[in-house]
Amino acid sequence: MWVSSSRSVFNFNRKLLTPKPITIGVVLFNSKSFSSSLCPLINYSTAAASNSDGDPQQQLLQLDSFEVVDILYSLKKQPSRAVSFFYQLKDRGFQNDVSTYAAIIRILCYWGLHRNLHSIFFDLILASFDISLLLDTLSEGVVDDTKKNSSFLFKVYDALVKSYVSAGKFDEAIDALFQMGRRGFVPHIFTCNFLMNRIIQNGKSDTALAIYKQLKRLGLSPNDYTYAIVIKALCIKGSLEEAIDVFKDIEDSGVTTTYFAYTAYIEGLCANQKSDLGYQVLQAWKAANIPFHVYIYSVAIRGFCNEMKLDKAEGVLLDMEKEGLVPDMHCYSTLICGFCKGGKLQKAYALLNDMMSKGVKINCVVVGSILHCLCEMGMHSEAVDQFNQYKNLGIFLDEVSYNIIVDALCKLGKLEQAVALLDEMKVKRMDMDLMHYTTLINGYCCQGNLVGAYKVFEEMREKGFKPDIITYNVLASGFCRQGLATEALGLLDYMKTQNQKPNAITHNVIIESLCEGGEVKEAEAFFNGIKDKSLDNYAAMINGYCRASHTTKAYKLFIRLSRQGHIVKKSCCCNLLKNLCEEGNNDGILTLLKKMLALNVEPSKFMYNIIIAALCRAGDVTNARLVFDNLSGRGLTPDIITYTMMINSYCRINCLQEAHDLFHDMKRRGIKPDLVTFTVLLDGHQKAHIRKVRSPDSSKGCSEDAFDASTVWTEMKNSGIRPDVICYTVLIDGHSKADNLQDAKCLFNEMIERGLEPDIVTYTALLFGCCNRGDVDRAVDLLYQMSLKGIQPDTHTMSALHRGILKASNLQFQKLELL
Repeated sequence: MWVSSSRSVFNFNRKLLTPKPITIGVVLFNSKSFSSSLCPLINYSTAAASNSDGDPQQQLLQLDSFEVVDILYSLKKQPSRAVSFFYQLKDRGFQNDVSTYAAIIRILCYWGLHRNLHSIFFDLILASFDISLLLDTLSEGVVDDTKKNSSFLFKVYDALVKSYVSAGKFDEAIDALFQMGRRGFVPHIFTCNFLMNRIIQNGKSDTALAIYKQLKRLGLSPNDYTYAIVIKALCIKGSLEEAIDVFKDIEDSGVTTTYFAYTAYIEGLCANQKSDLGYQVLQAWKAANIPFHVYIYSVAIRGFCNEMKLDKAEGVLLDMEKEGLVPDMHCYSTLICGFCKGGKLQKAYALLNDMMSKGVKINCVVVGSILHCLCEMGMHSEAVDQFNQYKNLGIFLDEVSYNIIVDALCKLGKLEQAVALLDEMKVKRMDMDLMHYTTLINGYCCQGNLVGAYKVFEEMREKGFKPDIITYNVLASGFCRQGLATEALGLLDYMKTQNQKPNAITHNVIIESLCEGGEVKEAEAFFNGIKDKSLDNYAAMINGYCRASHTTKAYKLFIRLSRQGHIVKKSCCCNLLKNLCEEGNNDGILTLLKKMLALNVEPSKFMYNIIIAALCRAGDVTNARLVFDNLSGRGLTPDIITYTMMINSYCRINCLQEAHDLFHDMKRRGIKPDLVTFTVLLDGHQKAHIRKVRSPDSSKGCSEDAFDASTVWTEMKNSGIRPDVICYTVLIDGHSKADNLQDAKCLFNEMIERGLEPDIVTYTALLFGCCNRGDVDRAVDLLYQMSLKGIQPDTHTMSALHRGILKASNLQFQKLELL
């Protein structure tokens, strides 16, 4: 194996394998110990001997390829020295050729030094070396009938294929694999598996499957891992039925199906939004006593989380515990991240506590998810507190976690603390990157401190970080929000000089930020100057108008686009809807909603609530109910807020039957009425009762209304819901206006006994009842109690008292007349 049969290539024979007498003086190496041990081997009878007094490095460079090969083979039992000698020569400018590369490769293969072998081939590939000639040379030393089982050639081609993959040259790697067959021997299945797997990771599943189909032509039999890779490739393509057929191929081949194949299939189902089926398959195989690693459960959990089926994901964790399996860090962290993504922070915390109680180590991914969730919910102070708690517990916090908190501190206006946190990162030798600097720049911009932002920008550049498009967009936004349109446009010109071309996001940021800074005309001019406007540019202009409260302009632009058959993205539509709702433009609301639905842009449940609230405020209950019914008809279940708004609207227009129908409907759907819902319904009944009492024909119906109100009151108490100050005030006001002063007083005393403090509205309601009865003394006493508690009477209170005094005076005058 060590000697080439081609003298034309090497021009040496077996005698060269025997070290020759030393005639060259000293060869200079970086390592003294190495040079001292190597020197006895390098004394050849060459012309260099006459120059032994010359420069040692020059003597080294005068070695030819044959001499280098001879030295390498003499060091074959000392591979580390052979490698060092090879690279010393290369570093000093020696031009290695096919013979020297073949020699070092043989040594590396013999000793199984795969990393060094990979490095040699990788360098050859980058240098565009003639690999084909090298392979010819390496093959010449192997007897033909041993090629099929040559471990030497297996190692050579395995290293070559992997090196091509590392260099991103997949076509060359495939060619090298099939070249083995053309050279008369069969590649190892491990090499095929590696190549197929990396090709799949590179997004070329079809190519990997094509290689699989050619394996038999190469004389190879797939192993269990090969089949798992094929299943993985088919699942990525979405060919799930073909993937299940592979299991039959496994059975026919006699290969024992292992954990890898089962995992690949279940992972494929989950990746294709079929987590329910994937988990059913897992349970079926589990029942068949097929052994599984805990990892497969984390796959199912991740699948359910990606589909936002968080209850089912949690169910997988519970099933694991029932089966006696201990969930690992991956299972917990996947589910916690899912809960955070779904905004279910309490569940995430509960799971975190469970994780800690069972001794499962918390990682920075879990911490980062919780911190990010807190910030997404606007709970920046809580995020900072949690960060400090985790840090005090000694939990490792990575650069991502630090960046989240730096951003939170910036949003809280605590820039000094944000800077201190970045300094702490430097002390801990953590790598600050472009993301951290950009976050801090954004913090300064949000505070309007453009000088501070620019200083950070300059520091970032001095540290060798080149600003990216995101950094420039942040700066441009900061300029625009301060009304510095000229500076923002100047920044765009500067970007171009730095080979950073402004993109659509840059344009959108400038449009929206100019509007936010009150520079609407400048924003319009910039927008009009954009050539080939995209739909996102129009969306930015609509958003900008909304931020500047130019809702009419935003609405007109939206209508113009919709008439052309275009619809801006959902978030833009929702911004416009929100503005229309705030301004009470009901016609615009309904028109926009109709166009959105016609173009399959579905508002969120939250947005539906805003629309219904706006229509209800305007007293347009008919259209509010149409929107409510549309919400239900599109598969979205109204929540308690939606129901309560509709019930309140019906109560306000004295449609108690419709209000009660909705009340019963929400309970039928499993939505439990809360205190606000009961208060709204009680208020509706009280006001309906007052209207009947004050009507000329008040004898009929009063008892029925009173009974209905008492029924609601009883149901509320039976539900365990205790009235608050607002609820008591509603009841006291109703009884006072219905001339049921005694009941009003009882309720007033009851709330005080329960430790609830009446507010000015409560006092005014009872004071009105007293005055209505002519009980001025009691009214004055209530006024005195208010002053003792520091509650200042308002115009409503004093007006009620004045009317009471006047009424009492009239009654007194009438009595005197009777006398």
